[in-house]
Amino acid sequence: MPIEIGHVEALFRYPVKSMAGERLEAADLGWYGLEGDRRLGLRRMDNRSGMPWLTASKLPDLIRYAPHPQEKGAQRDLPTHVRTPDGELMPVFGDDLAAEVGRRYGAPVQMMQLRHGIFDEASISVIASETMSEIGRLAGLNLDVRRFRPNIVVRLLRPAPFQEDEWLGGVLTFGDGTEEGDEAPAITVTMRDERCSMVNLDPDTASIAPEVMKAVVRANQNNAGIYGAVTRTGRLAVGQTIFLRGRPGGGEVKA
Repeated sequence: MPIEIGHVEALFRYPVKSMAGERLEAADLGWYGLEGDRRLGLRRMDNRSGMPWLTASKLPDLIRYAPHPQEKGAQRDLPTHVRTPDGELMPVFGDDLAAEVGRRYGAPVQMMQLRHGIFDEASISVIASETMSEIGRLAGLNLDVRRFRPNIVVRLLRPAPFQEDEWLGGVLTFGDGTEEGDEAPAITVTMRDERCSMVNLDPDTASIAPEVMKAVVRANQNNAGIYGAVTRTGRLAVGQTIFLRGRPGGGEVKA
């Protein structure tokens, strides 16, 4: 039987990997995550590893670059321009943007587009606002949700931090009621979200606060939130009710 666990408090997508995100009221959930999420990324041209992407863990200023949809007729959900930290608007695939980022990084980079997205672990991430609040309390900081770069932020019915760990192996469905049944968009919870140093970065200034990651390590073995795999596509929207279904092993989540 499905258990109501909360509602969608916020939705985010990140058109260019490690750059600033967009806060949305609604979004299409496809087989490869939110439409338009991390479909672009900067490749380090001198890197031959399996993860050649430039991220804010290597260039903190990258989170201060803001993708913008500008041109009419451009591909749906993809930005055409990026605003730099200095306020200059540059075409997303232009030589000027690659040169600007490469100068800050100290090595050449190239903008790439991948049809299925550029993800570290999985195509969709979820975190509860209560989890972020607890990390902020432990770190002694008022944390901006953007530090955690979630796709879906949950406001829980039972306000307990790190409750997401209890969802492992279950299915989250999104809708206004259980009558939607098998029609509602859904994700299977596959793993906990092991955090990297990006949570230390202020999303506006890129200044570093190492106490944030230390708090995550101390509180929950460096895990905060979960990753999921899309098992049913559909429309997500702020305010939707979230249900947990089918946790294996017989454990229950208290509503």
